[in-house]
Amino acid sequence: MCCRTGGSRRREIASERTCGNALNLFYEGLFTRLPTLSTKRLLLRRITMADAQDIFAYSRDPEVSRHVLWDTHRTIHDSRAYIRYILRQYRQSDPSSWGIELTATGRLIGTIGFMWWNRENNSAEIGYSLSRAYWNQGLMTEALREVIRFGFEEMRLNRIEAQYETSNPASGRVMEKAGMRKEGVLRGRLYNKGAYVDVALHAILRGDTP
Repeated sequence: MCCRTGGSRRREIASERTCGNALNLFYEGLFTRLPTLSTKRLLLRRITMADAQDIFAYSRDPEVSRHVLWDTHRTIHDSRAYIRYILRQYRQSDPSSWGIELTATGRLIGTIGFMWWNRENNSAEIGYSLSRAYWNQGLMTEALREVIRFGFEEMRLNRIEAQYETSNPASGRVMEKAGMRKEGVLRGRLYNKGAYVDVALHAILRGDTP
């Protein structure tokens, strides 16, 4: 009886290790094979070099880059350099971004993705940007909700964070509409565009979802 029990337990341990290894391989390659996600009006997909003109069209706008950490794109070469950076992240399976494609036109109008991913604590941060021509239409909220869903269901996250400069309250409203809760303000958190800025931190937990 004891021998059979011990053998059974060894098989269980072996099975657990196999499952664990399979999960590790899945997670390690997740951003290399970044899946396409869809919503009612959007397609969230891998960014390609063919998107350079669309990215430049909105990234050249100082209002779009005003509250993010990247600088306004001066030429299309800046946009291509950004795409090369994203493609490198894909190859290395580092946390990265989807391009936001408006399905009605097939044009890329922004990006959304994970800034970092702490697998030990099952937490991550989302960041995004959107062409000014599409502000105040609920599109970013739509994209954010889908990426939050992906984070909980596919990445098995427990906590998802996002932050915004307090001088950009519209971004905070996007987070709140997606179900995130404001947790506080971090004074002088970032140095951006020549000044230290305060940022508000929002988060959502797996248990917060309906």
